[in-house]
Amino acid sequence: MIAFLKGRVAIKASNFMVIEVNGVGYKVFMTESAIQKKEIEDEIKVFTYMRVMEDDVSLYGFMTNEELSMFELLISVGGIGAKSALAILSNIEPSKFALAVITDDVVTLKKLPGIGAKTAQRIILELKDKIKTNETVAEQEELDNKAKLNENAQDAIDALQVLGYNIKAIEKVLEQIDTEKMEVEEIIKEGLKML
Repeated sequence: MIAFLKGRVAIKASNFMVIEVNGVGYKVFMTESAIQKKEIEDEIKVFTYMRVMEDDVSLYGFMTNEELSMFELLISVGGIGAKSALAILSNIEPSKFALAVITDDVVTLKKLPGIGAKTAQRIILELKDKIKTNETVAEQEELDNKAKLNENAQDAIDALQVLGYNIKAIEKVLEQIDTEKMEVEEIIKEGLKML
């Protein structure tokens, strides 16, 4: 498995780049926004997901670990393939996506390309279930026993868990942030900077 690539942009196309690493060119499918940010010959580091099918092996690249986590979550949902997941990533930030999932915001999800009402509901259902199975009972009890968190901080914790962060790491970071006067999205953005 290739975890990341660090090299230079050799070729740019509408939906992929060729990244040259030590004389080897890797074709990496990426979001349009990521491709537009880089020029040929620019240095680049991308976190990668290797998709192996019977008749195809493809690399998908992301500028941040949060994007990679969101991609992995999306392709785990029935009916969403790798290309659809990239299109979704091109149209919403990971923090906004996570917030939409934990707040059952079907309207926001339906605005994404290829997502109808049924798929939006399936995303919410399947990804919320994944979060619950990833949490251990002990972690949940610890969370319940914590000093009362305001509602926005709790929503931010849930969103950061959707992105794959550990509950204990999230709590340590949120202890350093004054969440009382912040909106959920601001708390998530501050948390992402520190995680």
